[in-house]
Amino acid sequence: MAEVKLNLWNCTLKSPSIHYGWYVVAAGTLCIFSCLGLGRFALGMLLPSMGEALDLSYGQMGLISTCNFVGYLVAVLLAGAFAKRFGARGVISSALLLIGFSMGLIGLAENFYIIIFLYIVTGMGSALANVLIMGLVSVWFSSHKRGKAAGFVVIGSGFAIILSGKLVPYLNSISENGWRMSWSVLGSLVLAVAVVCFLVLRDTPQDKGLLPVGSGETVAGRSSSCVTEAVEVRPAVLYHCAALYFLFGFTYVIYVTFVVTFMVQERGFSEAVAGNFWAWVGFLSLFSGPVFGALSDRFGRKAGLITVFCFQTLAYLFVGFDLPDVFLYLSIGCFGIVAWSIPSIMAALVGDLVGPQKAVAVFGFVTFVFGLGQILGPSLAGILAERSGGFSLSFLMAAALAALAVVLSAFLPVSGTRLSR
Repeated sequence: MAEVKLNLWNCTLKSPSIHYGWYVVAAGTLCIFSCLGLGRFALGMLLPSMGEALDLSYGQMGLISTCNFVGYLVAVLLAGAFAKRFGARGVISSALLLIGFSMGLIGLAENFYIIIFLYIVTGMGSALANVLIMGLVSVWFSSHKRGKAAGFVVIGSGFAIILSGKLVPYLNSISENGWRMSWSVLGSLVLAVAVVCFLVLRDTPQDKGLLPVGSGETVAGRSSSCVTEAVEVRPAVLYHCAALYFLFGFTYVIYVTFVVTFMVQERGFSEAVAGNFWAWVGFLSLFSGPVFGALSDRFGRKAGLITVFCFQTLAYLFVGFDLPDVFLYLSIGCFGIVAWSIPSIMAALVGDLVGPQKAVAVFGFVTFVFGLGQILGPSLAGILAERSGGFSLSFLMAAALAALAVVLSAFLPVSGTRLSR
C-alpha cells in the first residue's frame, strides 16, 4: 500500500479503500443505538407495563424520564474534561458499561426510588457516550462530509426503537415480569457494544496514520483542508444554537416518552399494535440523519433546521388534536422521517463554527442546554396530563414550541457550512 509523507499532520498517511473514519461511524452508530436508543428511548415502550406493575401515576412516569435527564445534564458538564484526561475512546466504552449495568439493575429493582437513582446513572452514561461520539465526527470528518457522517451515527436510535417496539411486547406476552426481562436483555446488549466501541474507536485520525475523511477535496471551488483553523464565533451565535437545541430537547422528549402510553391508554390500542407504531418510527428514523444531514451539507444548516422543525410541529399537532386515526399515522410519519436530524445537524453546525478541536467542549455546552429542555419536557407534560386527564395539551404545548423553533431557525446567523481554507 502506497504511503505518502505529509507535514500537515506530521505523520504517515495511507490510502485505504475504505477510510477508517467510516468504521468509526459504524461504531458510533452502535454507540448511539445503546446510549440513547436503548438507554433512553426504549423507556417509551417499557412505561405502560412498568407503570401498571408498579402502580405508577403519570407524574411518576414523567419523573422517571426527568431524572434520567438530570443525570444526563450533570455528566454533560464533565464530558470535555473526561475526554481530555482519558481520551474519548476510553470514556465512551466506560460510559456504555455504566449504562449496561444500571439498566440490568433496574430490571431487578422493586422500589420506585431505586429505579430513579439507577436511571440517573443511566443518564450520566448516556451523556458521556453521546457527546463524545458526536465530537469524534468533527475530528474524523472535514466540514463538507460532517453532516452526512453525523447523520449515519444518529440513526442508531432508530434501530433501537425498532428492536424495543418488537421485543418488549413479546417479552410481556410470555412473562408477567416481561418489563424486567426487557431491562436485563437491553442492558446486556449495551455491555456488548461497549466492548465493540473499545476495539474499534480511535481518538484521532493520526492514531491510524490518516487525515480526516474529505481532506484535500475541492468543494464549490474551495479546498477543504484537514485542519480547521481556530474560529472566533460571537457568543450570541452559540446561545442561539443552544436555544434551538433546548426547544428540540423539550419537545421531542414529550413525544417519545408518552406517545405509546397515549396510544394504549387514550386511543385504546393494544401494546403490540402500539409497539408496531413505535417500530415504524424507528424504521423511518433510519433515513432522518443521513438524508437531512447530507441536505444540510448541501443547502446549509439553517435550511435543514427550518425544514426539520416544520415536520416536528405537524407531528405534535396531529396527536394534540382529537382527529381520526389517519392523523396518528401521519404524526408517526412526520416525526419518524426527521426524528434524529436535529442532533446530526447541530453536531455538524458546531464543528463548522468552532472547528474540530473545540467541537467537544462547545457541543457539550449546547447539549447541556438541550438537557435542560429534556428535564423540563416530560415532567411538565406528565403533570399537565394528570391535571387535564390526557396528553392532548402536552402535545399541543410541544407543537407551539416547535413552531417557535422554526421562527428562531430562520433568524440563525449561519446560512451554510464554514469550510476551512
